[in-house]
Amino acid sequence: MTRWLQDFAYRIQPGFTVFAFAFFSAFLIAMAAVLLQSLRAIRDNPVNSLRSE
Repeated sequence: MTRWLQDFAYRIQPGFTVFAFAFFSAFLIAMAAVLLQSLRAIRDNPVNSLRSE
């Protein structure tokens, strides 16, 4: 990756912090999606979902 980045006029040095930030951002987004779906399932009445099946 370093050789590929050398061809650009504006270079960056990708370090651990870039990858850690991307990982934690993706993790937080995934956990927020799971939390919202769980809260939606908790609020629904189970009888309504059983009627449609």
